[in-house]
Amino acid sequence: MKVLVINSGSSSIKYQLLDTETEAVMVNGLVERIGEEVGDLKNKAFPGTENEVVTEIQQPIPDHNTGMRLAIELITDPEKGVLKDKGEIGAIGHRVVHGGEDFHKSTVITDEVIAAIEACVPLAPLHNSANLDGIRVAMELFPEAPQVAVFDTAFHQTIPAHAYMYALPYALYEENRIRRYGFHGTSHKFVAGEMARLLGKPLEETNMVTVHLGNGGSITAVENGQSVDTSMGMTPLEGLVMGTRSGDVDPAVHTFLARNKGMDIEQIDTLLNKESGLKGLCGMNDMRDIHAAIEKGDKHAEIALGVQTYRNRKYIGAYMAVLGRVDAIVFTAGIGENDDIVRRESLKDLEAFGVEIDQDANAKRGKEPFKISTEASKVAVWVIPTNEELAIAREAREVLSK
Repeated sequence: MKVLVINSGSSSIKYQLLDTETEAVMVNGLVERIGEEVGDLKNKAFPGTENEVVTEIQQPIPDHNTGMRLAIELITDPEKGVLKDKGEIGAIGHRVVHGGEDFHKSTVITDEVIAAIEACVPLAPLHNSANLDGIRVAMELFPEAPQVAVFDTAFHQTIPAHAYMYALPYALYEENRIRRYGFHGTSHKFVAGEMARLLGKPLEETNMVTVHLGNGGSITAVENGQSVDTSMGMTPLEGLVMGTRSGDVDPAVHTFLARNKGMDIEQIDTLLNKESGLKGLCGMNDMRDIHAAIEKGDKHAEIALGVQTYRNRKYIGAYMAVLGRVDAIVFTAGIGENDDIVRRESLKDLEAFGVEIDQDANAKRGKEPFKISTEASKVAVWVIPTNEELAIAREAREVLSK
């Protein structure tokens, strides 16, 4: 079965076409800087020869709908693509950020499922709308292919009540399902499985802290292979300092802004989700730009890096306390895999917890997993490239095989 995986993020779209029998990648693409002055699209097609066909496009990409259409046009292009007929696609798997309490596992997309995903848009304002754009465009362009939704919240359904409940009147949970859900579950689940394999231990006997750092970020405590706590909450706004999201703030900030700045609830929501985080602190939300600015002496950029990595370190330490025994810490996603400075600062002064980093190893980059802790470190620290697309393709195949 050939599965087209669509992973639509807050400012990017990753997509892959995979043959699920061999798990070989037929097309690999990335749309970046959506909504900025100039967007980037890079498409790599693997037509069964040693040579890949690379197509790069730079043009304004105002929204996810435009980005999705550009990507699908390339996949089916007679010269640059790999498909002769759209009917070759056996299924399309979609990453969906928020499933609320309606979805505890992956599911075939129907009109009812779309309505339920749309109902969760207020819980994930930066993502669920983008996910729906991908679903609707794919359903329009591939009407015969079954579509499967794979939810970021599913892996975190094992979190116990003492970790997912907020200390609010219980009726708010009963009536409105206000609770912590967690996100990036597909990524956390994938790297947890890979980490256990690399350690040579059964997943169900392995404890670890998984650190997913990209434009959005979250950290998860994994106990015996199951998520028992995670930094994001009812929405992806809670937790770490992210590209444009504030992460944890005093809840009274909302009241203060309303009373002293005259802001209404929509303005406050926009402020916290789209104008805060790294962008709010220094005007930039791309870590590459922030490092370049720091080298030029930009103090705001330096502060932003410090605020973010300090928050990362607090969560890592907290989850080490939650787990007690920690076999490994795993860094993944765009920043986690490629930014040795963020990794170094996020693990700063954790030697008392048995974490010792080999700075030479940490400075390297690679497409394969690599260890960055010393041999003397009591806790193994690894960088493991996430593969959410492969995980989603596997989920889609499993759902349709039932």
